[in-house]
Amino acid sequence: MKLKAAALAIVMLLPAVASAHQAGDFFIRAGTATVRPTGGSDDVLGLGEFNVSNNTQLGLTFTYMATDNIGVELLGATPFSHHVGTPGTGNIANLKQLPPSLVVQWYFSGLGKFNPYIGAGVNYTRFFQERFNDTGRNLGLSDLHAKDSWGFAGVAGLDYQLTDNWMLNASVWYMNIDTDVSFRAGGVKQDKIHTDINPVVFFFGAGYKF
Repeated sequence: MKLKAAALAIVMLLPAVASAHQAGDFFIRAGTATVRPTGGSDDVLGLGEFNVSNNTQLGLTFTYMATDNIGVELLGATPFSHHVGTPGTGNIANLKQLPPSLVVQWYFSGLGKFNPYIGAGVNYTRFFQERFNDTGRNLGLSDLHAKDSWGFAGVAGLDYQLTDNWMLNASVWYMNIDTDVSFRAGGVKQDKIHTDINPVVFFFGAGYKF
């Protein structure tokens, strides 16, 4: 009798430990997205490499489950703002960028309310409002431009299902972002500076399943 009762209890619990996501689900997540550049650049006029500051913005993800385990996700955000400098000068410029990324994901099932996943895809980064600040202009620098970038994007994350519709999410992204930076010094056009930004992006937020 005890064995039957235990078996019945397990059967009753099965829906609670089933995969949190199913084919046809669509969900949106919103939260903080923090970009932390990890790369460097060619030498800049003998002043060292460019360094790019961290920045946190509103992050959004839109996910469609093609099967119980395979999802397609688009990552977006409000524009990231970065200070750009060198060891020899401090901050000399500011720029903004948008790095939308599209990835295919694999969700691991059978872990109850926890839904870990990994994914890989492509990133496109658009740079805009590239401007030298007073420090840069006082050094005779002008006409700053950063070329847009295409590259690899990867993600590892975890959803925790609060209810049938609401979830918490944490994820870590890596984006292969490199650009050629052009500018003038003393009115003379300089060689382009190849710059690898290659940020790690930390996302923390909540999601809603429709």
